[in-house]
Amino acid sequence: MFQIILASASPRRRELLGLLYKGFSVIPATGEEVLTTRDPARAVMELSCQKAEEVESRTKGQALILGADTVVALEGEILGKPGSEQEAFAMIQKLQGRVHSVFTGVTILVREESGACRKSTFAEETRVTVSPMTEEQIQGYIDKKESLDKAGAYAIQGFFGIFVEGIEGDYNNVVGLPLSRLYREARKLGVDLIKERVGV
Repeated sequence: MFQIILASASPRRRELLGLLYKGFSVIPATGEEVLTTRDPARAVMELSCQKAEEVESRTKGQALILGADTVVALEGEILGKPGSEQEAFAMIQKLQGRVHSVFTGVTILVREESGACRKSTFAEETRVTVSPMTEEQIQGYIDKKESLDKAGAYAIQGFFGIFVEGIEGDYNNVVGLPLSRLYREARKLGVDLIKERVGV
């Protein structure tokens, strides 16, 4: 049986992975993130790979190590996590009344007892339509204190959901982990997360 390791401290990813698999370990990546591209899809793939490989280097034994990174992109511009409420306000002001993309990059690294590794890295895109918002509505959302640790300054599973008019793609991808694609890609690497699941 594989040890499943989530290379992320995100409580949202932890909750989502828990829907698919019970009994996994959380070992957050701690290394410095290095980006060589500003293309959103390539950027999240790059960062997810760095996270998975860093945690792989710190662990031993048969394991499936999962790295992930999520960004919000508007017309190709990456909107990361805001550093202040003022930045959060400016981000949401850009997003309101428009369609943007959420990209989550995932790296699945499967290591056998022998030390041999197989790896898959992919990016999933979901398009999100945000309804027009007044400045008062934006500030009201900022006051909910949901923004500062979220890519694009919002949490779709929180209060911001009332401003989301539509979603094209995987909802879980916006939260932080595309479960359907993750399951399919893991199977291609020879690991069925349903059969590996503990406690079923």
